[in-house]
Amino acid sequence: FLSLVAEFCCGFFVILILGNFWFLAVLYLLWLYLDWETPCAGGRRSQWVRSWTVWKYFREYFPIHLIKTSELNPNHNYLLGFHPHGVLVAGAFGNFCTDPTFKNLFPGLTPYLHIMPIWFGCPFFREYIMSAGMVSASKESVSYVLNNEGGGHASIIVIGGAEESLNAHPGSLTLNILKRKGFIKMALKHGAHLVPVFSFGENELFKQVANPKGSRLRNVQEKLQKIMGFALPLFHARGVFQYSFGLIPYRQPIHTVVGSPIPVKQNLNPTTEEIDQLHALYLQKLKKLFEEHKSNYGIPEHKSLIFE
Repeated sequence: FLSLVAEFCCGFFVILILGNFWFLAVLYLLWLYLDWETPCAGGRRSQWVRSWTVWKYFREYFPIHLIKTSELNPNHNYLLGFHPHGVLVAGAFGNFCTDPTFKNLFPGLTPYLHIMPIWFGCPFFREYIMSAGMVSASKESVSYVLNNEGGGHASIIVIGGAEESLNAHPGSLTLNILKRKGFIKMALKHGAHLVPVFSFGENELFKQVANPKGSRLRNVQEKLQKIMGFALPLFHARGVFQYSFGLIPYRQPIHTVVGSPIPVKQNLNPTTEEIDQLHALYLQKLKKLFEEHKSNYGIPEHKSLIFE
């Protein structure tokens, strides 16, 4: 979805350069140079964009629901770990980049969805994603959000990243998380409370071409992901007037469950042991969140999360 919009914006920029409006392209490049650091400094959100009526229909299409299990005190800053990535990350976008769902459930908190820095290099597209509340996933960006002295900021990070999208098959419960500890270190350095978030139904929106680990396709996808910074899952779903093939996601409900916060005491120089200890606790709380809610959303009792 983001790729399609980005391609459209880049194509529009090329038209400006090749057409009679090249001077507008030059002015925009100047603006891009001067504004380059904004995605790492809290972005530039627009309540008008976040409140567009189209997002209401977007949420209702699946539909997307946000489930609150515990209070989040707005006097603190939080780092929300979002799982799984899926193909579209629809739950993260629908719940954290559009109003009014999140602010109604968690008043006083401002959500910031961190995405790959590469997206902010796309002309015009960067303005749109920033207006929706998206910011860079760089360390500088996360630090900026979590440094808010008065609290009230919530960083949302899709922990599995682009690599995890290659596991986004219907029924898949595999999360890329065992080696991902950077978010733990950031939480410790800023004293941000950790909150596990699991989005049931995220992997059911598309069917992906079989790509088991070790297969030729998976090897190519992983090499391209390392080179480009984002993955290229081969997926399909339904069309506009038929359900057999297309790129429109299936209408499958998404229930994004926000867990209870894990209190974190600020530690500017955490040791490896301290990071590992908090990481293990986070995995424990994430698994508990999943187990407590899986029966509500059609997950068989014998199935559990797989961490790799």
